[in-house]
Amino acid sequence: MNKQQLFEQIQSKKSFLCIGLDPVLDKLPKHLLKYEDPILEFNKQLIDATHDLCVAYKPNTAFYETRGVKGWDTLVKTWKHIPKDIFTIADAKRGDIGNTSAMYAEAFFKEESSEMSFDSVTVAPYMGKDSVTPFLAYQDKWVILLALTSNEGSQDFQAKQSGNQKLFEQVITTSQQWADSNQMMYVVGATKPEEFQNIRNLAPNNFLLVPGIGAQGGSLSAVCEHGLNNQCGLLINAGRSVIYASNGEDFAEKAREEALALQQEMEQILKAANLI
Repeated sequence: MNKQQLFEQIQSKKSFLCIGLDPVLDKLPKHLLKYEDPILEFNKQLIDATHDLCVAYKPNTAFYETRGVKGWDTLVKTWKHIPKDIFTIADAKRGDIGNTSAMYAEAFFKEESSEMSFDSVTVAPYMGKDSVTPFLAYQDKWVILLALTSNEGSQDFQAKQSGNQKLFEQVITTSQQWADSNQMMYVVGATKPEEFQNIRNLAPNNFLLVPGIGAQGGSLSAVCEHGLNNQCGLLINAGRSVIYASNGEDFAEKAREEALALQQEMEQILKAANLI
């Protein structure tokens, strides 16, 4: 999915919502435990209930890898269940020397190898250009580079001043030379809304994947005030607040209610910005 197609999905659904599929077995509704693969059933019902309200799904691969071979199989089947007109993000946060990164890229992008072909993968930039370019070799795929994350520890390194820029600003500035806004996105946490104006100056045309809304306390309106661009340019991720809206048999219905509330707020924001 290219940038224009993603924007068209945003306009069509009046939403820039991304739902994080990060299931924990102990938190699943108990009635699902009768299924051979409770996590897959959980994901499938969530997707069926919300796919018309969101433009992206983001499984965090750690929640699947922890279950070994069975978990990886669940990830594959989850990817296959997502409608093909929805943007998919493998939240894997990979990054290593070139030949290893090439294998990571194949794992998430090449269906012939792994039975999965996500639209994008999150990548850690710490090891530099040669750890990122193997992912960029897939011309129809996206790299979502970690820039300024939503966790408290992001201040340990990302916000450190080096010369006239903070480290996360250097990441954005330097990586702009590796790929354009048709192949590169950035992770920017909703818990740092004061930084969005500066980030938009550094990356005016790139999409930003924004975690931290909802359970982590980020504000949708604060992010949008400075984060929107002329193609929306934002994918707002909501995870726990949606998928764990209920732990009863109505979990999918309650997840839909949470997603709908976010979609309706996003619709008003898009209208106010004359994007729909």
